[in-house]
Amino acid sequence: MAASTASSWSAAGGLSATSCVSPPPQRRHGSSLKPPQRSGQPAATTLSASGNQPNLSYLDCRTRTRRRGDRIRAADAVTMDGWAARLEAPVAVVTGASRGIGRAIAVALGKAGCKVIVNYAKSGMEAEEVCREIEESGGTAISFAADVSCEADVESMMRAAIDAWGALDVLVNNAGITRDALLMRMKKTQWQEVVDVNLTGVYFCAQAAATVMMKRKKGRIINIASVSGIIGNVGQANYCAAKAGVIGLTKAMAREYGGRNINVKICS
Repeated sequence: MAASTASSWSAAGGLSATSCVSPPPQRRHGSSLKPPQRSGQPAATTLSASGNQPNLSYLDCRTRTRRRGDRIRAADAVTMDGWAARLEAPVAVVTGASRGIGRAIAVALGKAGCKVIVNYAKSGMEAEEVCREIEESGGTAISFAADVSCEADVESMMRAAIDAWGALDVLVNNAGITRDALLMRMKKTQWQEVVDVNLTGVYFCAQAAATVMMKRKKGRIINIASVSGIIGNVGQANYCAAKAGVIGLTKAMAREYGGRNINVKICS
């Protein structure tokens, strides 16, 4: 897939991306990114980046509800004895997670504290390796075979997340294939296979996940696109068309679900 791996994840904030429907707050070079400070309000605790203490991102900090005047103690923020231990671990479904970008995303989510459904179509052994890597880091993961172009498979996968952990908080639509050929030589099957997985699969997964998320009144959906969907590429008319469709689909989803506390973004 013509996409760059996202560099960082946080369990609460999602992933950083090259292209997003909802862009992150802007900042000047060299300045720190943190919530605006009200007059008379104590400054947020600054956590050291040294040692094994994880950094809290801006999104991590702003998701914690607190009364005015309360201080966030570093010990509470970085140890399981604090507020983080009282939060339920988010449940994430990552499609096409047995290799490549999907694998990196699934592992990052697992290490960040998410419970992860590692989806695969054919690479069962690789998916099990991803689960083991997540579990060795202290996370929880289940591999699940599903063809995202099959609506019944997608519905079964979402039910598996609910049955296992009772929730679905994050969906990453990463699954994709290529069937490259010049347009004049491209077979109808090559066109349809790519569109079915890369575009229709995103539609099936997003629709099934959003149904669950709307009941919980929260959720995050991240669709993996490609710069090829914007600028095109020789020999990939099917792939470019599908990824361009994902971009348009994501924009429509963001408008439909934004008012329901479901954050929809696209990464390429």
